[in-house]
Amino acid sequence: MDARNIISKLRDEEPLSASELAWFAQGLATGEVTDAQAGAFAMAVLLNGLVKDERIALTRAMRDSGVVLEWDMPGPVLDKHSTGDIGDSVSLLLAPALAACGAFVPMISGRGLGHTGGTLDKLESIPGYRAEVPVHRLRQVTAAVGCAIVGASGEIAPADKRLYAIRDVSGTVESVDLITASILSKKLAAGLEGLVLDIKVDSGAFMVDMEDAEELAEALVETAHGLGCMTTALITDMSQPLIGAAGNALEVIEVMETLTGSGITPALWDLTCALGGEALALGGLAADAADGAGRIARAMESGAAAERFGEMVAELGGPMDFVERWPDRLPAAPVQREVLAGRSGKVQSIDGHALGLAVVDLGGGRKREGDKVNPSVGLSELAMLGDDMSPDLPLAIVHVATEAQADAAVMAVRRAYKLGPDAPVIPPLVRRRLR
Repeated sequence: MDARNIISKLRDEEPLSASELAWFAQGLATGEVTDAQAGAFAMAVLLNGLVKDERIALTRAMRDSGVVLEWDMPGPVLDKHSTGDIGDSVSLLLAPALAACGAFVPMISGRGLGHTGGTLDKLESIPGYRAEVPVHRLRQVTAAVGCAIVGASGEIAPADKRLYAIRDVSGTVESVDLITASILSKKLAAGLEGLVLDIKVDSGAFMVDMEDAEELAEALVETAHGLGCMTTALITDMSQPLIGAAGNALEVIEVMETLTGSGITPALWDLTCALGGEALALGGLAADAADGAGRIARAMESGAAAERFGEMVAELGGPMDFVERWPDRLPAAPVQREVLAGRSGKVQSIDGHALGLAVVDLGGGRKREGDKVNPSVGLSELAMLGDDMSPDLPLAIVHVATEAQADAAVMAVRRAYKLGPDAPVIPPLVRRRLR
């Protein structure tokens, strides 16, 4: 086969066979397909799209370009994926809660992308935590603890790793077909029996419009089903941060407060239960999503989820006593400053994208691949929609390395908030369910 012929057929909107897409994916993994050809392929997909069978075939081929895990466990192998938002730390609660309910969760996660935080970056704010491990170690930890949250090794979906990098520099990130193939090739390579998807929509999400979020959710569910993985998608609200913090160690603090019961964040709790309930129902560990949500809640209330989280942290190189001593173990920024509202009114809107970029500018995320992340910086005690503000009340607290950074962060936070006399309409946390 020939990459030029495949690209020409895509350009001319001629159908592609499964074997052609399999050859192209293998060429991405081996290097036989050049960067220029990969970029042309991605642009042709963005402009002309793929039909259902082609999208399924491409996803299968990218999944099969590397190791595909197989499991022999006494419970179902389940996972969740989120398209990302500000303060989205659900994975850190959900994986151990699912494990406490009898599931096995080999959660292959990513780092921060654009304005959104990354699950691996959050976990690596825990001293010693090793997120990059080989496949055999992922197997060991999942079997021993019930869950392991790690990054994709070079053995998992190498075709996606190559194409992902090309998309980032070729202006083709927005293709729903390529997003679908990228997400599912890595997730399904983990050998899942059930997958729940959290598709974010509104100001803090990649999908700002409901129509775009629905298109992506439908493509993901349809493709996953086509590859034999039971899947449910929830489209969830991102008109405000999920929790009151944005920044790696600061988000872990809220997770640990919720896991240990010392300070529960309602939206984080509710969304974890909703997604976990769907996953347990898919895996046959609950009669339905409502029953599953109750089981997840009990796993967190009883401390069983916290225990699993602590075991996972220890297995992956973190402190043995992290659950008991987490306030002493997490890094803290040397400068903290309140962002006073400076005016009165109710919080009418929050620009989540702007808040995320403010954290990136502080060093809490990456502007370029390879940038070092400062785990201690970020925002805490964020005001939420409908909060009554007065000039001397804080919209947030900035955690920064220097006083000069604090000045810039204060201005960025103020610009992200709109205050007014009227209470805003606050959307429901879960806007739609697709199964």
